[in-house]
Amino acid sequence: MNFKNDVEAVDALKDKINLLHTEIQKRIYGQDEIIKQVLISLFSRGHCLLIGVPGLAKTLLVNTIAEVLGLKYNRIQFTPDLMPSDIIGTEILGKDRDFKFIQGPIFANIILADEINRTPPKTQAALLEAMQERAVTAAGERHQLDKPFFVLATQNPIEQEGTYPLPEAQLDRFMFSIWLDYPEFEDELTIVKNTTSEYSVELQEIISAEEIKYYQDLILKIPINDSVLKYAVELSSKTRPGTKLASETTNKYLKWGAGPRASQFLVLGAKTHAALSGKYSPDIEDVQAVAKTILRHRVIKNYKAEAENISVDQLIDKIM
Repeated sequence: MNFKNDVEAVDALKDKINLLHTEIQKRIYGQDEIIKQVLISLFSRGHCLLIGVPGLAKTLLVNTIAEVLGLKYNRIQFTPDLMPSDIIGTEILGKDRDFKFIQGPIFANIILADEINRTPPKTQAALLEAMQERAVTAAGERHQLDKPFFVLATQNPIEQEGTYPLPEAQLDRFMFSIWLDYPEFEDELTIVKNTTSEYSVELQEIISAEEIKYYQDLILKIPINDSVLKYAVELSSKTRPGTKLASETTNKYLKWGAGPRASQFLVLGAKTHAALSGKYSPDIEDVQAVAKTILRHRVIKNYKAEAENISVDQLIDKIM
């Protein structure tokens, strides 16, 4: 990729993301905003938690994204009997009586962690450590994961019996918490028509792993105005009850607020959103565009908010 300057590279990134979006839409209908958020997370080096009832094409979405990105992809079905070694890998005794490390499914570019809340905390922690460190440790030896490395975890919000909900500290590792809703009527008509016939679509590989790494580095170079940076940090600070910047809504309805990682993700997400919109530096609107998906799993409502049936998204709107 030979660009004369970063401005030209940002223009190329916008075109690439638009191409990716268009290609994914050939198979995924009515989820335009979800696709956009997942792509923002990918180019920001973040991970995504996808929450939705069964049958909303969460797995198909991840499969499709992996196909158009041309990346190595593995799906891990999380179950109550899944062990950390089933994800990371294990050492076996070879023919020459030396131990050899056999890589687990975590060694891929895109990981679909299907129903992450179905497995015990010890196994969840093995995945979450890999997400944070981009490396795993087995038998005292550290193994680097492939780059880019991107985790999309799914969670079913309605069937909680026999599950192990992710603690707030572990949820914080995910850049975005994305809620998938039911498709619109017209979109559902198209889905049913195409999936109950011989209709099939071949997808093109739009971008390579090397290009993704280049654009991820480019996002870090995008300049941000001090006032926008201050707004992002203040927005996180305003969610922390009992602190100097806490808003009236926060003190009244929130038990816990977002930490510094939220501020970092707000800035990175705003930079990627700006590039996707054809801007060379993010503004406050770009921060606001990614705020809900970044903050909603980092703030905890108190009993008063629960009693008044106020949603987290409504509280974030008030704080913004």
